[in-house]
Amino acid sequence: MGGLSINEMTTFRWSLDEDLAQYRAAGIAAIGIWRQKLSDFGEEKGIELIARSGLKVSNLLWAGGFTGSDGQSHEESLADAEEALHLAAALKAGCLVVYSGARNGHTQNHARRLFISALRELLPLASQLNVVMAIEPMHAGCADEWTFLTSVDESLSLIRRLDSPYVKLAFDTYHMGHDAGVIEHIAQIAPHIAIVHLGDSKGPPDQEQNRQRLGEGILPLSCIVAALKQAGYVGYYDVELMGEEIESCDYRELLCASKKAYQQIVCS
Repeated sequence: MGGLSINEMTTFRWSLDEDLAQYRAAGIAAIGIWRQKLSDFGEEKGIELIARSGLKVSNLLWAGGFTGSDGQSHEESLADAEEALHLAAALKAGCLVVYSGARNGHTQNHARRLFISALRELLPLASQLNVVMAIEPMHAGCADEWTFLTSVDESLSLIRRLDSPYVKLAFDTYHMGHDAGVIEHIAQIAPHIAIVHLGDSKGPPDQEQNRQRLGEGILPLSCIVAALKQAGYVGYYDVELMGEEIESCDYRELLCASKKAYQQIVCS
């Protein structure tokens, strides 16, 4: 069974050890680990500290860029993803979030082929380590630097083509919640979801991700979560907040507010 998780992107200014201590103090049972913070702290001692904290790792962010959009070659991105898979296994993470990379001048079909080829190459290791790779589509308004996948349907088509229990979906309400038809399709989507990222918004993303606290935006979070529960989703809801309003927040207060809002969302 899953439940509430807080992603380290939400508490951007805190270090890994601060995140662990403050999440525990707030009664949070799970954490979404950001590789950058873990690397800054030191992977080996960070893994030990996370294990001692008692917090479960709901997901690990992130691997990808297989189209060369972030300046790495296809082979370098594959090598980095292999490292991320080993790290996810060491953390006993629920999944590793994966971004395809932007089109980067490729045709849509070629970008898709590069991504599918990378996933197929990574699948034997993912299976051996028992780590799920969770593909995350993004809203077209802010996807340019991250992924060419901008819809759930497109992502599910790719997942079904690979036909592996180790390739699933990362469903982010901030990106997908603006689709008026998403709720009626949750029953089809839910069996393929490895992690749900929770974020609210005052409007569709435009370049930057400016997320709102849960319940302070326009997204139908309660309806989405209710549909997920009805469809049998029992995984984590990882609160991932970022943007201008979040950056200046008191993080301790934000944790309490997120926990309270989550409880209201799942119980409504």
